[in-house]
Amino acid sequence: MIDVLPLACDLIAAESVTPARGRVFDVLEAALVPLGFAVERFVAGEAPDGPVENMLATRGGGGTHLAFAGHVDVVPAGEGWTAGAFVPDVRGDLLHGRGAVDMKGAIAAFVAAVARSGDTGPLTLIITGDEEGPATYGTVSLIERMRERDIAPDLCLVGEPTSVHALGDMVKIGRRGSVNIWIDVPGRQGHVAYPHLADNPIPRLVSALAALDALVLDEGSDWFQPSNLEITDITVGNPATNVIPAHASARISIRFNDLHRGEELAARVASIVREHAPDAIVTPRISGEAFLTEPGALSALVSAAVQEVTARVPELSTTGGTSDARFLRALCPVVEFGLLNATMHKTDEAVAIADLEQLTAIYAAIIRRVRGG
Repeated sequence: MIDVLPLACDLIAAESVTPARGRVFDVLEAALVPLGFAVERFVAGEAPDGPVENMLATRGGGGTHLAFAGHVDVVPAGEGWTAGAFVPDVRGDLLHGRGAVDMKGAIAAFVAAVARSGDTGPLTLIITGDEEGPATYGTVSLIERMRERDIAPDLCLVGEPTSVHALGDMVKIGRRGSVNIWIDVPGRQGHVAYPHLADNPIPRLVSALAALDALVLDEGSDWFQPSNLEITDITVGNPATNVIPAHASARISIRFNDLHRGEELAARVASIVREHAPDAIVTPRISGEAFLTEPGALSALVSAAVQEVTARVPELSTTGGTSDARFLRALCPVVEFGLLNATMHKTDEAVAIADLEQLTAIYAAIIRRVRGG
């Protein structure tokens, strides 16, 4: 048997700021091998988005092939922790430490659930060291490796922290897409007293941003909230008070629902910008498309397991940011379920020890139900 709390502590103690490599994977491998998993670790990619370490842990058998996906990398700790961010700190009913919620606690719970369930059916753990960063060589590379090895799960559960107020109150069945767009408007530098000899790019940029800010993309769809466009940065970088700058730039972020595609939105933004600044350079980066796992057998199975353990009926939702489920949906139906997200990425990130135990029980119930039990 594997106790979820010591395993969660060991994972937290293995410092793993994104991109994670080395010791944190050692801890996880040591827990999985005695459970009969064949563990493959590999490094993918080069700078600037790599190298990234990833892990595939597979176990054969007959029946429905369940995959569990997660990440062992964490965001930087920041300042102000009561104890060290990578020193597992049990205070009262809570376990504190970077990754306790997002998402080392869930990984520990799933491993403990496998041990507790006594399951012998086919399982795959898809674990990356880069979900919090660019995610260029993380889960994408894992999916490529799975296809090379003909590993084809039937269902996938992602252990992201989806619960909001109480463990089990929300299951994610989809996510909005995400595109970031950089806008650079060129001008011509000159003295402010002689504007006719210069070309100020700032008014054109401001006009374009005003038009974008007024844009209503949609009113939402059956399972998604309205798409939103946000201006996230404006930069001129002009240290002088008497100089018209040579360029001005901005960045916007769009989180969009299933009524749109990233390329279409990027083209729409570029068209609006160039109405106000014809010479603008518009550079999009699409992080993922919106997707939905239609409510059905998988979400019903997970919801039933949650209700069995907690007596709660989870809300099916597509809210929140992006996750690696946006890549995993290419393999099979995927849903996300995990711990409370209230303290993720915060100083003194913490998980209730009782929630770790309950999550282990829920994951064990999911495994049993996948097997028809």
